Amino acid sequence: MLSWARSRLRKRARMLKVSFRLLLVKRPSAEVWMNRRNPPTGSLNMPGMLLGDALPNFEVETTCGPMKLHQFLGDSWGILFSHPRDFTPVCTTELGRAARLSVEFSKRNVKMIALSIDSLEDHHAWTKDILAYNCEESACCSLPFPIIADSKRELAVALGMLDADEKDKDGVPLTARCVFIIGPDKKLKLSVLYPATTGRNFDEILRVVDSLQLTAGRQLSTPADWRPGDSVMVPAGMSEEEAASLFPAGVYSKDLPSGKRYLRYTHQL
Repeated sequence: MLSWARSRLRKRARMLKVSFRLLLVKRPSAEVWMNRRNPPTGSLNMPGMLLGDALPNFEVETTCGPMKLHQFLGDSWGILFSHPRDFTPVCTTELGRAARLSVEFSKRNVKMIALSIDSLEDHHAWTKDILAYNCEESACCSLPFPIIADSKRELAVALGMLDADEKDKDGVPLTARCVFIIGPDKKLKLSVLYPATTGRNFDEILRVVDSLQLTAGRQLSTPADWRPGDSVMVPAGMSEEEAASLFPAGVYSKDLPSGKRYLRYTHQL
């Protein structure tokens, strides 16, 4: 019995020593965490873009000629959307739908630019298929937006667009279906990442643009399934007095079991 007790005490002492050593392990500094958002200048080992990050001003080759992203966007909003590969079924339907909605995006001062890892030659040939899918004559029509040729995957790596589960015949990762919405300040306002097997809903992307533009610089938000013309939401922390002065159309709230009046709405401005 005494030997068993001594064995237990020795085991407990070893556990305490290990726990003490773990307490002494140095935690990552704030600088390490900040490098997640602010990688060294010129580095392409970025772990992808976070909301609020500035879009790097890459110089790219496109179907509309060489360009720098910032100069292409100008003072407009922008949508950068990537594709796994040219001459693939889902990508063809996506670019076709984006082309059909291009007039609606233009009305909202949004410029679109696509990205795929194939060559410019392939992009131009693929464009004819996309236009044929849209039942348009490729001889007299062109896509209303450029396609970036990222054959070396430099932009895809820098922006975190690669899909580790989807690879080409050489085992190299393909680009995923990314959507980046960029504001006029060149900062990322929204990002969505789809797998290769799921095509994007460009009507939803258009709806999101409407929400982002409506709420930019305003103290309001849009609820689930919001559509232009629907009521918008008043911030929960805003006082009744401030809400009344900011929203002269009136503020109404929904009664809740908690008694808290945080579901407050006003008519769209």
